[in-house]
Amino acid sequence: MKMKTPLSPASQRPSLRQFEQTVFPLAMSKWGSFSSVFLRFALGLSFLSAVADRFGLWGQFGQPNVAWGTFSRFVEYTGRLNSYLPPRMTLTLAVISTGAEILFGLLLLVGWHTRTAALLSGILLMAFGLAMALALGAKAPLDFSVFSAAGGALLLAGCERFPFSVDGLLLLRSR
Repeated sequence: MKMKTPLSPASQRPSLRQFEQTVFPLAMSKWGSFSSVFLRFALGLSFLSAVADRFGLWGQFGQPNVAWGTFSRFVEYTGRLNSYLPPRMTLTLAVISTGAEILFGLLLLVGWHTRTAALLSGILLMAFGLAMALALGAKAPLDFSVFSAAGGALLLAGCERFPFSVDGLLLLRSR
């Protein structure tokens, strides 16, 4: 009668391939929905926080974590990033970008027209990142994770479902 040899500890460990085929899909089915909610809130709150800074809601310029403190300082910054444009366009560009950030921030927070808001947010963030890179050097948008945020927005635009959102509620009502 042959005796079975015990399995070595190394052979008892699941392989990376087994993990990817069993544990990963289960985890993603549970956390996949959470990631879209997290991205919506992270992007939406980031946009609204930047706007709050422009209007002094986080404090005056010079205080910790305050980038602008006033809208006029933001307009100056907009002009510096877009120095290749005629100066008369600076205020218009600052107002348009602020309006877009307010709109996209609110749409993402409540989850209404999420896919469109996320796609346009990604495009806006890529434009911000490119303007920063051209005016301030490649390190500036990398230090502020602008391209990471743009990537997150574009990933969000590709999500299938948007739980805890107006879009999700509207989908349930239409069934």
